[in-house]
Amino acid sequence: MTSTSSPIHLDLEATRHAAEVGSTVEPVLVAKDVSVYYGDFRAVRDVTMSINRGEITALIGPSGCGKSTLLRCFNRMNDLIESARVEGTITYHGIDIYGPGTHPGEVRRRIGMVFQKPNPFPKSIYDNVAFGPRVNGLRNRSELDEIVESSLRRAALWDEVKDRLKSSALGLSGGQQQRLCIARAIAVDPEVLLMDEPCSALDPIATGRIEDLMNEIKSDYTIVIVTHNMQQAARVSDRTAFFTTEISDSSDRRTGVLVEYDLTEVIFSNPSDERTESYVTGRFG
Repeated sequence: MTSTSSPIHLDLEATRHAAEVGSTVEPVLVAKDVSVYYGDFRAVRDVTMSINRGEITALIGPSGCGKSTLLRCFNRMNDLIESARVEGTITYHGIDIYGPGTHPGEVRRRIGMVFQKPNPFPKSIYDNVAFGPRVNGLRNRSELDEIVESSLRRAALWDEVKDRLKSSALGLSGGQQQRLCIARAIAVDPEVLLMDEPCSALDPIATGRIEDLMNEIKSDYTIVIVTHNMQQAARVSDRTAFFTTEISDSSDRRTGVLVEYDLTEVIFSNPSDERTESYVTGRFG
């Protein structure tokens, strides 16, 4: 983890403060000509898009079009895959997150992630939420208590678990576990939350709670969500990016491409590309 006195940490703090006092539509993340490879296979090709602060951005498209692959690029989770490499640039407030002076751990602290399947640690509810702050060096119990309560409240889970914080997180329902994972992610005070199909393993009631939660916290966190559920994208997102697959130039394998990126109401009511219209109306995909 990059120390708090390092130049990159100070730069990130300064740019975040500048964004907070500036325009609410200022881009937080900008991808430019991003391609992602697994070995020789190009999974995503030449994606250029911006993610704006305080908005929910949905990534939609058929299976295999590179939505999750691109999402993992935004906080360098693909670094954990040996064969993966990223070309092009991704910047966070103008700082190249793949640059030589940027530590992956610092990127992931500021750009948190919630996965498709709830993955609470086999620890207590309290220890799940306190895990990140402890990794970052926080040991003061009263400060940890405040962070745990605040994070659980933001995740709309506090009232349901406040009397059993020492109980195992594995005893929670699926929807509660996912909200706990959101609380765990925001406990380290990120600016961005990446959500990779966070409701696909949940029932409709739990899904509704997660969607309500996203709308409640988007004023505090910039959210990027991958979803196969187009109704969900239409309900919760401000902007939507539609991806599809095309035959690669160099082989007969299909690669993911960004077809169209616009306000969600435009994507679903008046898209500019026929491929988008075919997908959102259910004619393919």
